[in-house]
Amino acid sequence: MKITAVQTRVVNAEMRNWVFVKIETDEPGLHGWGEATLEWKTHAVVGAIQDLTPLIIGRDPRDIEQAVRAMKHQSFWRLGAIGMSAISGIEIALWDILGKHLNVPVWRLLGGRVRDKVRVYTHLGLGDMRAVYESMDEAPLVERAREVVEKGYKAFKAVFIPYTHFHAPLPEIRKVERLMGALRSAVGEEIEIMVDFHGRPASVTAALAYIEALEPGRPMFVEEPLPPGETLGLASIAARSKVPLATGERLVERSEFDELFRARAVDIVQPDICHCGGLGEAKKIAAMAETIGVGVAPHNPLGPIAGVAALHFAVSTPNHVIQEEMVGAVPWYFDVVQGPIHLVDGFWQVPDKPGLGIVVDEAECARHPYAPEVIHTLNAVLDDGTIVDW
Repeated sequence: MKITAVQTRVVNAEMRNWVFVKIETDEPGLHGWGEATLEWKTHAVVGAIQDLTPLIIGRDPRDIEQAVRAMKHQSFWRLGAIGMSAISGIEIALWDILGKHLNVPVWRLLGGRVRDKVRVYTHLGLGDMRAVYESMDEAPLVERAREVVEKGYKAFKAVFIPYTHFHAPLPEIRKVERLMGALRSAVGEEIEIMVDFHGRPASVTAALAYIEALEPGRPMFVEEPLPPGETLGLASIAARSKVPLATGERLVERSEFDELFRARAVDIVQPDICHCGGLGEAKKIAAMAETIGVGVAPHNPLGPIAGVAALHFAVSTPNHVIQEEMVGAVPWYFDVVQGPIHLVDGFWQVPDKPGLGIVVDEAECARHPYAPEVIHTLNAVLDDGTIVDW
């Protein structure tokens, strides 16, 4: 069996462009789908996939590890987030092909089932980018939290840490404390709440000030309290905070995760399967984490193929804790990709069809062509004009 073609399909989902990858083989009817979505980098990722294609055309798609090694090592230049996202989309599609070829679901190939259902969480606003990133007041936060719970979710994540820098002003600390208290009062103790800092604090002291304000509300974890790469700073926070720390969505190399683990800087690691190199690489990162008692909660606010890949990963990964999802991103989410994602009482169910178990409607994809994404990051500016982390 040989790979004969690699194609991309870009689907605009309003807040981001989903980048789907289709790999065709010389076996009639056998092809695979992956996803390589990377916000505000759509053209770059599509171009990277085109650049990588000559390295895998003619290869046996079942030799997944070898294909990934060819794309990484025969590219000469280190690939970064754009190149690694391109590899991830291709790699996921190869697993889809292998599962279909062997007539088994992908989770079976990743080690088999270790759980009977997968715990998931969504965002306030159920995927509406403005609701996710622009809800900074009590009334809309509480309203959206109740909406999520009414939809059957048992956990959600909110983003209400203000744009900061090196100092957290006392009024902002008090506001964060009030908002967390309001959310906890609204949903009770049975619902898990996660708070995404988005790397907005630029210092350990600023991050700690907000974490201490959140602590009485007992968040499941706080995410990215510092920008990516601040490993020593994270380790310092971990030594002084009672709140579990999570990070990893913006890391793309295994060595970056290794640095986190060696420093004992996190409690939960969040690789993105569509950015870190695919399912195989995510499994290696999870195994590293398990060795030192760290859980895995993969990042995934992306499209439906990414969601299904995350589902197969979760079914087969012992230290998986909870899965991020955003199936409410657009009303036609399940029209573009029909698949096994099914929420029951806050959990996704285990898929049983070969491969990823999806059918991509390419005609429906074509109804949502590429469009420039709204650059929400432009509002990450302080009153004095200082540009800070979004």
